[in-house]
Amino acid sequence: MKMSRIQNPENVIQVDNLSKSYGDVTAVNDMSFSVKKGEIFGFLGPNGAGKTTTLSILEGLRKLDRGRVRILGMDVNDKAKSIKSQIGVQLQSTSLLPDLTVFEQVQLFSRLYGYQLSRHEIMSLLEQVGVDNKAKSLPDNLSGGQKQRLALALALVNQPKIVFLDEPTTGLDPQSRRVLWDLIRELCDQNKTVVLTTHYMEEAEALCHRVGIVDNGRLVVLDTPGNLIANLAGISSITTSAHLPLAEFQHLPTVVQAQHDGTKLTIQTHDVAATLRSILDLAEKHCVSLSNLYIQQPNLEDVFLNLTGKRIRS
Repeated sequence: MKMSRIQNPENVIQVDNLSKSYGDVTAVNDMSFSVKKGEIFGFLGPNGAGKTTTLSILEGLRKLDRGRVRILGMDVNDKAKSIKSQIGVQLQSTSLLPDLTVFEQVQLFSRLYGYQLSRHEIMSLLEQVGVDNKAKSLPDNLSGGQKQRLALALALVNQPKIVFLDEPTTGLDPQSRRVLWDLIRELCDQNKTVVLTTHYMEEAEALCHRVGIVDNGRLVVLDTPGNLIANLAGISSITTSAHLPLAEFQHLPTVVQAQHDGTKLTIQTHDVAATLRSILDLAEKHCVSLSNLYIQQPNLEDVFLNLTGKRIRS
């Protein structure tokens, strides 16, 4: 899948030792990172990991307890108003005004930012996000995907340099999700910076130049999806429903772990070719026909499990 290039290495977001607590609960714990101009930067983690709190501080919606955050060279504590005029924000849930059409929603939001967009400019923006054919429709007549695309249009009315998207595809069907992915890539191609949160592994792999894995308020690791996966030392999984003796796999030098759940055998290995040869030899030895044999390469789900000891949807 084609990944858009980062066109400018300049840091537009700089976060140093950011911390935020709510009573006895630490939501963000000593987090530091930077984001480059034109980058699609992702926070990956389960609900409650601290992703949304971090974004809300960057957006100027919450006050930090400790640390420092600079957006476009400006401190969020001192220049919040100036920062807000140059960023776009799509929240997890956008409240649309029920009695205004799609066109009127964009018109109102643009005026709140001090813009007087022409009809042509509004329709061009709606066309960009693929809801121009719904310009006269009320929110209740939009699908979930159309509402999300309208919310993205509202985040773009002020022509922002940085766009923050908080779990933008949650609850969408696969087709609507991929449409939104294409829109996010287009923003990157326009040299806008995109910061998004997600708990979808495939979304982070497909979109992000770099991914920060967040767990319990901490930034566990930050790197490109490819490097994160490569650092797992190439551990792959082989599964089969063939009835082969588990004990004969557990001592093979190429096997990291082998287990049987009653219906299928799962073997984790750092040498797929050698392990496949062993499976074929054992199948021939025990006169077993191999069936439903699958090979799964490592992905970000495996990275998260390896780093945190739990699955992202736990």
